[in-house]
Amino acid sequence: MIIKDKEKNRSTKTYNPAYDEETQLLLLNMLLSDPEAFAIARSILQVEYFDDRLQPAVGFVIEHADKYQKLPSVEMVKASSGIVVEKVSEAGHHTDYLLKLVEGFCQYKAMELAILDGVDLLNTGKAGEIVERVKSAVTISLMSDLGTDYFEDPNDRLNKMKDKSGYVSTGWEALDRKLYGGFTRGGLNIFCGLSGSGKSLFLQNLAINWVLAGFNVAYVSLELSEELVAVRIDSMLTGRGTAQVLANVTETVMEIRDIERKKSPGRLFIKKLPEGGTNTNTLRAYIKELQIKSDIRIDAILIDYLDLMYPINNRIDVGDHFIKDKFVSEDIRAFMHELNVFGATASQLGRQAVGSSEYDHSHIAGGISKINTADNVFAIFSSSAMKEEGLFKIQFLKTRSASAQGQVIDLAYNTKSMRITDTAENVDAPYSRQDLKKHLANASTQTDQNQPPPNTGRIEELRNRTRKGVI
Repeated sequence: MIIKDKEKNRSTKTYNPAYDEETQLLLLNMLLSDPEAFAIARSILQVEYFDDRLQPAVGFVIEHADKYQKLPSVEMVKASSGIVVEKVSEAGHHTDYLLKLVEGFCQYKAMELAILDGVDLLNTGKAGEIVERVKSAVTISLMSDLGTDYFEDPNDRLNKMKDKSGYVSTGWEALDRKLYGGFTRGGLNIFCGLSGSGKSLFLQNLAINWVLAGFNVAYVSLELSEELVAVRIDSMLTGRGTAQVLANVTETVMEIRDIERKKSPGRLFIKKLPEGGTNTNTLRAYIKELQIKSDIRIDAILIDYLDLMYPINNRIDVGDHFIKDKFVSEDIRAFMHELNVFGATASQLGRQAVGSSEYDHSHIAGGISKINTADNVFAIFSSSAMKEEGLFKIQFLKTRSASAQGQVIDLAYNTKSMRITDTAENVDAPYSRQDLKKHLANASTQTDQNQPPPNTGRIEELRNRTRKGVI
């Protein structure tokens, strides 16, 4: 018979035979017999997870342990709750089993209660609470990683850092070198630029770099259509202009299939999500469904772009860009860490950045809140003239694990295919600051198309190499 809780109108009897009352009583007995296991499990134990008959006993045990920092005797539990409990001999030899049982039980019961309460929450307009409770249930776990024991093995610890095993290459050697190897899993990396500067191009090129390296990538667009993103990537992969891609579909398909056969790339999924209301819970649901249906694990996520995302907390005033961006940045970074993926997103530079020869934190739209959360922030220097000459410049606004802040690197740009690559020499900042300032000023006012920009010889050299396929 299912017992009903009159106040909440829900069953408090488990539906899973694996966690029936007999199993719950065994769990309680073993916890009473193993103080060490109880101390570890206490963080996730809730009285309401247990069946009605056992709740008085569980409540007394938890309350007594919290108050007196020790477990009560079996006689005390019986006197207080009327429930007969007993010590389990050699319980300490089965601690791993017990903790596994506790973790699975708490996950199951938290999910069960969220589902049973779901109808009432929907009827009272609290659908967001259902999402939060389901998310919390899925993430219930006992802390198994106790951190780094500093003095235990310094040699192993330093060699792990030295071999860069925790870093994933961006595909651009110049960028990797400044970041001591590339991006790390679980981090937040932001490419910032003015409107039309190439933010989406950088994210799409990153997608290509990682897919060709064998990683499975999810590219989430909140602005551009899936078709437009895909045809740009067709162009980047084949070296054809977008007009040529569409004019020669058969040849383009053959080239893409040939690349797939020869290079064994990872999988690339492109998904357009709505601009209004998309938050990391939306992304979480999409990635989970994607991984289940495709039967693969996603390694990297690219979000185009941060400024169009919404915070999970619907009480946040989205009109306050500083607060909104703070919560969105924190949500995305936590999401990346939760899935243990690497990736990047993009953000706008404010109007005050127009014409600037060097960017700083004040140029970021929405303020410094997203920079404080991010691991790496890059500013894109570009103009139509620079793009035509096959050049992008990247300034490091923030590097959490490197010392490149304020430095500038060159990347080459193929105007036909939109492919962004390293320059032939990977030379950092061939322009002086003064030359860069003049060039940007000229680009914004130039009307004579024949007027050469500063350092024309250097740019012409890059252009020639790009045409010849050297870069």
